[in-house]
Amino acid sequence: MTRLARLLSLLAAATALAAGGAAVAADAASRAAVDAPTSVVLVHGAFADGSDWARVIPLLQARGVHVTAVQNPLTSLADDVAATRRAIDAQPGKVVLVGHSWGGTVITEAGASDKVAALVYVSAFAPDVGQSSGELGKGYPTPPGLAALSADAAGFLHISDAGMRTHFAFDVPPARAAVMAATQGPIAAKAFDEPVTVAAWKTHPSWYVVSTRDHMIAPELQAALAQRIGAHVTRLATSHVPQEVEPAKVAATILDAVQHAR
Repeated sequence: MTRLARLLSLLAAATALAAGGAAVAADAASRAAVDAPTSVVLVHGAFADGSDWARVIPLLQARGVHVTAVQNPLTSLADDVAATRRAIDAQPGKVVLVGHSWGGTVITEAGASDKVAALVYVSAFAPDVGQSSGELGKGYPTPPGLAALSADAAGFLHISDAGMRTHFAFDVPPARAAVMAATQGPIAAKAFDEPVTVAAWKTHPSWYVVSTRDHMIAPELQAALAQRIGAHVTRLATSHVPQEVEPAKVAATILDAVQHAR
């Protein structure tokens, strides 16, 4: 065998070895993802931030569940979906994706992922393909809390301190409601007119927490959405923020979805 032939033979052997190693590594990574515990990704809504889940997170962590709370920019549906997808992709295994209020629209779009095992809607929008959040309320009573919203010069909506206290979170202690008002994330008004291009609830098992005293999304609409998506339903006599008022019951709903995903 000539020197060139020997070099070519060695090169071929090294390439085959490397390919085999890569295949083994890929297989190991795939098995690790399958064996990894299910994580929970929490998606907040408008007039909020990730701290909106602060009373639920410790309850999930106490049960050994890894939790990530997304910080949505609230600048558009696409931007919030991108932030949520990054959080999903960062998890080692399957994900239970949870959305509150506007966050329901976000998880409806972002949840169309092989990594997502289940969806949990908490007092949330759940549009169908081609629908926007804003059009879902047509034909239902106008929630009184919408009168407390106003837009700034850049087109971002926020809720007044009084609106937070008397509508958004009327059953939350006033001091905590004041903090929620101070930390709220204004949302681009245009986001409510942006339609989803996919409806993840059509291909994923879903859970829905209906807030029967909600002043922001009509309880009748919530019940209709829960029925349309075929969700396991929990009804709580709370304002728009059951995760603040009944965190243990909201956590129990999420844990039920986690158990289903295992």
